[in-house]
Amino acid sequence: MARFRNKKRKDFVKPVVKKQQPSVDHITGDKIPKSFVFSRGKMPGSLRQLQMDLRKLMLPYTALKLKEKKRNNLKDYLNVAGPMGVTHFLILSKTETAPYLRVARTPQGPTLTFKVHEYSLAVDIAQSQLRPRCPQDLFKNAPLIVLSGFGTGEQHLKLTTIMFQNIFPAIDINTVKLSSCQRIVLLNYNKETKLIDFRHYSIRLQPVGVSRRIRKFVQNHQVPDLRRLQDVSDFVTKAGYGSESEMDDEAATVSLPSDLGRVNRASTKSAVKLQEIGPRMTLQLIKIEEGLCSGGVIFSEYGNGDEKSKQDAREENNEEEEEEEMEET
Repeated sequence: MARFRNKKRKDFVKPVVKKQQPSVDHITGDKIPKSFVFSRGKMPGSLRQLQMDLRKLMLPYTALKLKEKKRNNLKDYLNVAGPMGVTHFLILSKTETAPYLRVARTPQGPTLTFKVHEYSLAVDIAQSQLRPRCPQDLFKNAPLIVLSGFGTGEQHLKLTTIMFQNIFPAIDINTVKLSSCQRIVLLNYNKETKLIDFRHYSIRLQPVGVSRRIRKFVQNHQVPDLRRLQDVSDFVTKAGYGSESEMDDEAATVSLPSDLGRVNRASTKSAVKLQEIGPRMTLQLIKIEEGLCSGGVIFSEYGNGDEKSKQDAREENNEEEEEEEMEET
């Protein structure tokens, strides 16, 4: 008599296919810039957190979970950048005197080197606010870029403007969706101090003349507690909430061409409000190189006889040379 073999049934598991990000904008036809944010050398914990904040800022076209190893050098990142379509590097480093941020265009440069005078992490900014705001879908779209004070006609400022404009995807004002404009990166150049204020904000629209209590009710679809009220009008005009309606300043309001959410309707006025989400930095442009972290120097702040800046540059170059020698050995 034949024997029947009991075979274990194996459930078919469909392979997980990761959705790849587009490399070309389907509207403008331009190549979408992508970035790597990493560090060189030993970094304290606060700068490591700043690195993660910058990665989050550059979403969605960046490697949020980019793995770094001590033996990785610049060539390793460059070899991976080509097949992945990465166009820019943001490199953090630290010397004995100050941290530095380099913004480079791959694969042939140029490279802009900034000295970080001051910085604040995103968590610090959130803790300083009464109502921090960071919704889940805030980082699904790239931020807008706004540059202020760079139109002085100087060559190094023109290069800085071009670099930061190209590091984020371009937008078409005729076809862009308002729902995708949720963040903004602001760079303000001070001519007197030669410092750049780097800020990162979230954008939100609120209908003018509507109290916060009514706005939350419409957005959340929650049934209000009316047990202690005599009339529904008491819910609308309750003391402490009517004063929270948005300002009616004409300079701070816009008329929407289309509906945006449940409370901001087309052809109605809405107040534009910016809320800082971080990180925050104060930068100084000290050097522009032709190549990728190498090559001829197009601009140098060291030419003004600032001995302290020269010393910082020598320390940074010495540390990089020591790292390269250790990597080779």
